[in-house]
Amino acid sequence: MTTDSGAMKADAQPFNRRSTDPGEIAEAIRAGSRSALARGITLVESARADHQEKAQELLALLLPDTGKAIRMGLSGAPGVGKSTFTEAFGTMLTARGHRVAVLAIDPSSSRTGGSILGDKTRMELLARDPNAFIRPSPSGGTLGGVARRTREAMLLAEAAGFDVILIETVGVGQSETAVSDMVDMFLLLLSPGGGDELQGIKRGIMELADLIVVNKADGDMLPAAKRASMEYKTALHLMRPKYAAWTPEVQLCSALKNEGLESVWDAIERHRKALQEDGELDALRAAQARAWMWTEVREGLFSALKAHPEASRLVPELEAAVSEGRETPTAAARRLLSIVLGVEVPPAD
Repeated sequence: MTTDSGAMKADAQPFNRRSTDPGEIAEAIRAGSRSALARGITLVESARADHQEKAQELLALLLPDTGKAIRMGLSGAPGVGKSTFTEAFGTMLTARGHRVAVLAIDPSSSRTGGSILGDKTRMELLARDPNAFIRPSPSGGTLGGVARRTREAMLLAEAAGFDVILIETVGVGQSETAVSDMVDMFLLLLSPGGGDELQGIKRGIMELADLIVVNKADGDMLPAAKRASMEYKTALHLMRPKYAAWTPEVQLCSALKNEGLESVWDAIERHRKALQEDGELDALRAAQARAWMWTEVREGLFSALKAHPEASRLVPELEAAVSEGRETPTAAARRLLSIVLGVEVPPAD
């Protein structure tokens, strides 16, 4: 069971943790209640139909209070030091007066659906910070390890007054694409290595990055980190930037020794300023909202298909036909969709 993180600081006002009243939860979230924020996120993550209805009502109430935070995505291969970086970076920001919310996505087992949810134990210092909030959530098997309701959780954290939202992904290959569709800046964390490591980085991931941070740039690893930094800069210059107003940068840091974190934050602020002045930040968020809508349409169709009695009965028969080569997957899918929608589904474009 997930709970809110943070210091042993009392909520701004008493709050009934079992409440499901959207109005009560919204008021408490605006007032800074950690318990209310945790409860709100639990509602949006719930698969129960009644909880989802209340969650959407809650989001509608809080929508005017969202949109002011810096939304960041953080990804990198396992072992690169994401949790160490997040704790050091978040602690630096809270010391500067920022309020930081970390939405850490834990991988779910494909067999059992379970997850470890260990991010809070790996970030003990930040978890005790009164100006930080850590919410580990299971990926639930969704594409790239990004929890389906991460977007809603991000909006709730913004409404609670957190001005920096950091989404730490699983880092399993496709999570970069998923998280880049919901944040203002995508930060790719890499280890020193250069050469062979550069060859192993997919071009698509490099193209998504707004900022590359080479971690572990200290001690005996510093020369290797500097070499890697130069190679990544060269690679970025060969790629077309995502925005006319911003050219991706490469920064060095040592999260373990708290070195270089200020330079990383300076780059993030320059990125935000550049996009705001050019009008690209508003355009980016508008495009993300449209993409979000179509994602929900696809998820809704799939849910309707599973809930439709006739379609559910037909699924085993169609799966067998596809497996045995008696029917094409496309034709089988169109039959199912036609049943759910009640109209003949035309061929896909």
